[in-house]
Amino acid sequence: MKRRKFFKYGVATSAGLIFVGCVKSDRNSPSQVTVPASPVLAKEPLQVGFVYIGPVGDFGWTYAHDLGRREMEANLKEKVKTTFVENVSEGADAERVIRQLALDGNKLIFTTSFGYMNPTLKVAKDFPQVVFEHCTGYKRAANVGTYLGRFEEPRYLTGMIAGKMTKSNIIGFIGAYPIPEVIRGIGAFTQGVRFTNPQAKVRVIWAQTWYDPAKERETAQALVSLGADVLAQHTDSAAPIQLAEEKGIYAFGYNTDMSKFGAKAHLTSAINQWGKFYTDKALAVINGTWKSEEVWQGIAQGFVDISPMNPVIPPDVQQLVNAKREEIIKGVSHPFAGPIKDQTGVIRVPKGKVLDDKGQLAMNWYVEGIEGSLPKSQS
Repeated sequence: MKRRKFFKYGVATSAGLIFVGCVKSDRNSPSQVTVPASPVLAKEPLQVGFVYIGPVGDFGWTYAHDLGRREMEANLKEKVKTTFVENVSEGADAERVIRQLALDGNKLIFTTSFGYMNPTLKVAKDFPQVVFEHCTGYKRAANVGTYLGRFEEPRYLTGMIAGKMTKSNIIGFIGAYPIPEVIRGIGAFTQGVRFTNPQAKVRVIWAQTWYDPAKERETAQALVSLGADVLAQHTDSAAPIQLAEEKGIYAFGYNTDMSKFGAKAHLTSAINQWGKFYTDKALAVINGTWKSEEVWQGIAQGFVDISPMNPVIPPDVQQLVNAKREEIIKGVSHPFAGPIKDQTGVIRVPKGKVLDDKGQLAMNWYVEGIEGSLPKSQS
């Protein structure tokens, strides 16, 4: 799948940024394997590389990962030395960048986009003494682990708010690409909407990009033209928030707190918090205790959450959301608890059951309450 047209990318360290080329830029119960990692000598900092799909200044997905990188640096200080490469397209370009990071001596490499999965595995076979962590993927190897946040949890909470704040009963959702990760988020959001407002509908338009402010704004405008008075997004820029502020409607940010881009419009954001995970994985490599595993954690583990809610949200709604958040943390509530029908009326999750991780990772259907057809994935 192609995420973007042409962007420069740079290799950067904490000392600065050096542009080195031009690339195309395009963008989901642990199983554990013993790691071929040995302790890093205490006198030498662990070199850690990060591969980013977008620019660090997107204030979204890539920005959140870079905040995590910086938090790891602050936590581990002289124990680590980090490098990042931004605006790296998926496919051949990703493989070249990942390989170069390994050749440059990085012993731990984080690849932070779904489409980096196969390039990561390919390079990992050639560098068995390098540890790789791939975000949002599902394929692992002896020296490759995977990780992601349970985005469905904060998505559900933001959906609850959307259901209470809409007046038109039309809520717009800007999707990036129709892959399970995104479909799952839209589904969880819609489940939250239906919990507080069964009459509301969620309209989805696919922007076919992860980061393109102009296209994201255009998609948001199309949803507003269809009557949406609340917007949500699974794209990376703050452009939809800014449009909502101009139009006098509401919106939710994604990945980081986007309130500064629309003080009145921004209700809250579903946020990712990668710093502790990056710190823990770096320490594991340093100590020789790293192991290949699937890490999929939620609000309870501090991986994801919602940012502070806008005071415009009525106190009773905030209380309802906070109560549901606590239920999710305690494991007594789940965004995909049955009964759940798809948009054609077929029961996908029976009453008393929960859509399990396998079902979520392969999700390719719309829940009841979503309007519009699901396009075929281009991944």
